[in-house]
Amino acid sequence: MNTFTKLITNHSRTVTLIFIVFTLICAVLQFGVSVNYNIIEYLPEEAQSTRALAVMAEEFTESVPNARVMLKGVTPQQAIQVKNQLAALDGVSGVMWLDDVFDLRTPLEMGDLALIETYYKDGNALIEMTIAEGVEVSVTDNVYAIIGESNALSGEAVSRAAMQQTAVSETSGAMIILIPVIIVILLLTTESWLEPLLFLASIGLSIVMNMGTNLIFGKISFITNAISPILQLAVSLDYAIFLLHAFRQGRQTMTDTREAMRFAMKRAFSSVAASAATTLFGFIALMFMKFKIGSDLGIVLAKGIVLSFVSVMTFLPALTLVCVKLLDKTRHRGLIPSTGVVGKVTAKLRVPALILVLILLVPCFLAQSKGEFIYGSEELTVESRVGIDTASVDDVFGKSNPVVLLVPRGDVERERALALEAAELPHVTRVMSYATTVGDTIPVEFLDGAIISQFYSANYARIIIYTDTLQEGDDAFAMVESVQDTAREFYGDGYYALGASVNLWDMREVVQRDNSIVNYIAVGSILLVLLVTFRSITLPIFLILTIESAIWINLSVPYFAGTPLCYIGYLVISTVQLGATVDYAILLTDHYRLHRRDKPKRDAMRKTMDEVFMSIFVSALIMSLAGFTLGMTSTNPIVADMGILLGRGTILSFVLVICFTPAALVTFDKLIAKTTIGAKFLLEGKKK
Repeated sequence: MNTFTKLITNHSRTVTLIFIVFTLICAVLQFGVSVNYNIIEYLPEEAQSTRALAVMAEEFTESVPNARVMLKGVTPQQAIQVKNQLAALDGVSGVMWLDDVFDLRTPLEMGDLALIETYYKDGNALIEMTIAEGVEVSVTDNVYAIIGESNALSGEAVSRAAMQQTAVSETSGAMIILIPVIIVILLLTTESWLEPLLFLASIGLSIVMNMGTNLIFGKISFITNAISPILQLAVSLDYAIFLLHAFRQGRQTMTDTREAMRFAMKRAFSSVAASAATTLFGFIALMFMKFKIGSDLGIVLAKGIVLSFVSVMTFLPALTLVCVKLLDKTRHRGLIPSTGVVGKVTAKLRVPALILVLILLVPCFLAQSKGEFIYGSEELTVESRVGIDTASVDDVFGKSNPVVLLVPRGDVERERALALEAAELPHVTRVMSYATTVGDTIPVEFLDGAIISQFYSANYARIIIYTDTLQEGDDAFAMVESVQDTAREFYGDGYYALGASVNLWDMREVVQRDNSIVNYIAVGSILLVLLVTFRSITLPIFLILTIESAIWINLSVPYFAGTPLCYIGYLVISTVQLGATVDYAILLTDHYRLHRRDKPKRDAMRKTMDEVFMSIFVSALIMSLAGFTLGMTSTNPIVADMGILLGRGTILSFVLVICFTPAALVTFDKLIAKTTIGAKFLLEGKKK
């Protein structure tokens, strides 16, 4: 450690320059990182949806339509003209309208009214399109240019394009709101106008390095891309605060700034390392999810914590020494008065806090897993064009939520029977298959090969079942099960089903199994870190119980409020809140153990609370603001839910740490002393 600290402090300018150059390189590299907006791709390989998508990609060149264009007040001839313009766009692999399934040389009055009104109704034409993955933004922009403001565009590809356009701006917007607020908070709680900038510089560099080094993965999820910078900032800012606080202490007794910094690096190393380790293990636990969004998020956040730790222990000391003269010139008196009354107040809350938590524990534990959950991100902002257009199309032609069945090719009559039976299921509006739709309407010799290829591959027949349900919910999932049961009647297990609702149904089955194993790994690994840190059997239990109680209360709020909760947020926040906020309890407990060696338990706790309250408060305030900012600025319900859960969970962890943890430590003081190696607590009634 001595060699390392001397290396950093003796070559501070070189170290600073190396980090800045590497950060600039990473700033460029981050533009090469692809962002995946298709959450279904993170289902495990053995999931039915994953296998179905692989089969369809291998067998069919024509994809299922994922966008709908509604032209208002047009004739069939005008609709065909627009259809041809849309088909000519780069990135559009298929366009389908009435003329593909009905001979327009025949008067519309003589055709099947249900079929015709699927595509043409009251002078409005509905054109179905297939937009290739990865080019949704450019294609939808071109479609809007063709159809103008008066017509409408909706569908899964359109929603994905809107998500891509807003993701970067929303993350930037959250940072624009959050950083000035953090600077104000730090200015109020530090003793130099420059210190907040040093904090943000060290963590900011690590965030850029984390985003740039994501290039090694090639692609990350939109959830990871949206929340990892903000979460890394909120979680690891403490490390920088710990180091500079130790540096200020060192300068009080040392005249040599380099020597003071070496002292600070040694003094802060253990606390920063312990804090980083608990957070790191919480994030690593996410990597054990079968639903691979956890691995995607966990590995990026874990890498971010390591980079933040390295930055704080190397770059921040070097940068501080480079700027030490300016740091001294910008010193000011503390702007917040002493918190000496905190210890007395929390002492009075000891018994009520203990009783209240014990009362809430069981009902909140039972309620936290009983709420209504959502698994996707179908919700659209009503005020956005996508939301308005979707409502407009649904009003005229109804909702369209397709489910696709792939069945072995060769038995046309069985295909027809399956399609006819599926058409009678609840919420099914129409069924498209070669046997029941195209083959009965237009002779094969008149059909374009591209039309036939939409329904048949070399080995499979494709049946598209259109429904009027939302993509998820009780009705949608019941519909998926009915369709699968019907397919099983005719083909046993020799079929594949896919579509938005099927994917979300699979997701529900997968992520519900992930919850227990992820929590067990997170709790177990953090418990092990605490056992090593405190060399105690009881202290880790009290600390874990404190944060787990806050988590259960946090996750029970949606149940008692009667509001749905995104299951991915529910799953992730359990480990994130545990790993990120258990640091508060560690800091408090560490100070209590130290003061308990020469003070009675109540005096030790008052002294502890007076010392650590402001540090915990500042950290919790920054993290909760980060969460709420994410929740308020994101239009994606998954990201927004995670932000709200993080904000509320941090506040609950803070409240329980300053109320419940002191109560537990003082109440069970004798038990802790007996079960902690080297506790050396002062015997009550004696003075040291």
